[in-house]
Amino acid sequence: MKMKKQELYQKVTNYFMQAIPVAETELHYDNPFHLLIAVILSAQCTDKRVNQITPALFRDYPTPEALAAASPEVIFEYIRSVSYPNNKAKHLVGMAKMLVNDYNSLVPDTLEQLIKLPGVGRKTANVILSVVFNEAAMAVDTHVFRVSHRIGLVPDSCKTPFSTEKYLMKYFPKEVVPTAHHWLILHGRYVCTARNPLCDTCGLNGICSESLRKKTNNNPLSQAIQRKKIKKS
Repeated sequence: MKMKKQELYQKVTNYFMQAIPVAETELHYDNPFHLLIAVILSAQCTDKRVNQITPALFRDYPTPEALAAASPEVIFEYIRSVSYPNNKAKHLVGMAKMLVNDYNSLVPDTLEQLIKLPGVGRKTANVILSVVFNEAAMAVDTHVFRVSHRIGLVPDSCKTPFSTEKYLMKYFPKEVVPTAHHWLILHGRYVCTARNPLCDTCGLNGICSESLRKKTNNNPLSQAIQRKKIKKS
């Protein structure tokens, strides 16, 4: 019998509470401004790479005022090893200028204000809201999108990050959402990887839709039926 969606979410939540009791971003930062820089840099780039370049950037540009006074060409030299360094250098300087001019040099605490900043889309804004302000915001990156679909937390009809975000927000309890974001990211980064996921040793094996599909496909009866279908076609 197919598990009800609420039951699946509860089982997944219970598992992660035990498996990853402390779930937080792997980006290094010491204040909201530096986290905003790191998250902008992390788009289509690994946290490991971002953490390698941010110490020097944070040291030399500790405040929005300092970064706003820099040129994109200078910032490029700090971040040249990340993806799209030209665009990101322009975004960082533009973001800092807007913080200084429009937000009293403070990182804003609403989605509407955050997405006005250069280089900040919905995903980045949700990370800031979740991590800095502990808001019930679900940032959907490639890991969250892949894992939530594989587990069966969201249906195949959720084909965009936005629709996936809305579905996850519907079923995860509000107080769990900030942590659930990190659960799904960490699970996708280290267990439910894009290639060769570690299904055999995964604690969600037997619950997740992908593992159940694999078991069905490996069933001798299922294989025999599939071979018969192929012969007929």
